[in-house]
Amino acid sequence: MGLPFLLSSKIFLYLVRNFYRKAPLVLMLEITGRCNLSCKGCGRIRELSGMEMSLEECLSSIEECPAPVVAITGGEPLLHPKILELLGSILGRRFVYLCTNGLLLKDFLPRMKPSPYLFLSIHMDGLEETHDTLCGRKGVFKEVISSIKEAKNRGFRVCVNTTVYKESDPEEVIGLLSLLRSLGVDGFLLSSPYPSTDEDVFPSLKDIEEKFKEISGRLKGFNLFNTSLYLEFLKGERELSCSPWGNPTRNPKGWKSPCYFIEDAYYGSFKELMEKTPWEKYGPGKDERCSLCRTHYGFEPSAVKELMKPWEALRYLIK
Repeated sequence: MGLPFLLSSKIFLYLVRNFYRKAPLVLMLEITGRCNLSCKGCGRIRELSGMEMSLEECLSSIEECPAPVVAITGGEPLLHPKILELLGSILGRRFVYLCTNGLLLKDFLPRMKPSPYLFLSIHMDGLEETHDTLCGRKGVFKEVISSIKEAKNRGFRVCVNTTVYKESDPEEVIGLLSLLRSLGVDGFLLSSPYPSTDEDVFPSLKDIEEKFKEISGRLKGFNLFNTSLYLEFLKGERELSCSPWGNPTRNPKGWKSPCYFIEDAYYGSFKELMEKTPWEKYGPGKDERCSLCRTHYGFEPSAVKELMKPWEALRYLIK
């Protein structure tokens, strides 16, 4: 099934118009560095250290970048004092993924309205013990499950982002997805992590391939927001180049170059980011910092571009 028709059709038309350009798909808008958790695999709150974007900076950044989707993230974006005003200003003009750990969601749901342009994107990286351990706090899993139930009861679209770490058990990942599907979760996004902290939770490339080979064989019946090409890439069955411009990042420091994870420079505008970043220098085999990266941020845009090629599209239509 994949993405909802309204979103997938908008992205398709956007890609047709921009096929020969470096066209961003998702604007990663990191509106705050504040968070109510300190997860083992996340380096965002360390990098941004409590910094925050103003509402005006958020809106002007969205106007600068033509990406059809805006991922509002952080930190925990629900801690931003203007989050409701931000959502009200952009829903309907752009599709929004509100990326949250889910702990504050219940307080906001009565003040938000469901929209076909809004997805509540909640990260869950395992069942109770695993998720609580990775989040560094007991009880998180139960709170998030309760928030998901409330969101679905109120008519919101919910997707879950699951990162597969070094100690992730493929059996547990499938168990998590099965539980969430029974709660009415609308879609799932799977990814491998980028080693952004000094915690011993990040898998080797061999581990990534082995885990995703086992997971992928059991994904039938789950509505995945991943492309099939990206999953092939994670299993080591296909090569993909990195397209860091596909998910450009804007945070309180400016437009981050070259990508969501690597902090080499900041620019004052999206135009400068695109024109001044030496894109050809980044990616596996080009920069050592990219060697273990197989995240969806840089490689899903490449997979989507590949699927726009007639022979690839035909191959997957006749499968």
